[in-house]
Amino acid sequence: MHMPIDYALYLVISQDDCRGRDVFAVLEQAIQGGVTLVQLREKSMPTRDMVALAKRMKALLTQYEIPLIINDRVDVALAVDAEGVHVGQKDMHPLDVRPLIGPERILGLSINTEEHIQEAQALPVDYLGIGPVFTTQTKKDSKPILGVDGLSCMCKKAHVPVVSIGGIKQENAEQALPQGTEGIAVVSAICGADRPLDAAKRLKNFVLRQRARQ
Repeated sequence: MHMPIDYALYLVISQDDCRGRDVFAVLEQAIQGGVTLVQLREKSMPTRDMVALAKRMKALLTQYEIPLIINDRVDVALAVDAEGVHVGQKDMHPLDVRPLIGPERILGLSINTEEHIQEAQALPVDYLGIGPVFTTQTKKDSKPILGVDGLSCMCKKAHVPVVSIGGIKQENAEQALPQGTEGIAVVSAICGADRPLDAAKRLKNFVLRQRARQ
């Protein structure tokens, strides 16, 4: 891998999630607040524009030794030498992604069901994003809500690090950190916050406190 991976506070970011603010202004605050991993998720941006954006993001994150993950777009990840790719159940299959990105890059997979987690046992993935844990407005096509109990049950069956995602906010973040969870992935909890730096700090503290208890 390009650099050590810490899944504690995983920011998923796009321009549309930043409430009209510059995505790099929000990202800079999130970095200062303690995010440990960043995923660029732009589902409708033209390829050239996304490559340009990802290059800038990669250059910034490299200064802080924070890995950059690209959502779905293997071509963009390779073009900017990102640290990894994250795919969902309807994106390119992990068995097809891995030969393209090689053995060193990170490969993440979104899962939502017991069947998904069983299938993942045989896949060349480095971590699982399990959710949505709570109701979320960020993804319009989100799957059924797992809840804390569903998340906890699935964490126990995971063979690789787990990040919880979906509707995680300041008020429920600690609930989304059951035994076996490496961290939380958030979108609006940071990107939509009035002060992304403060929001990131509070979320990071939740994770660190949970780790200290385990």
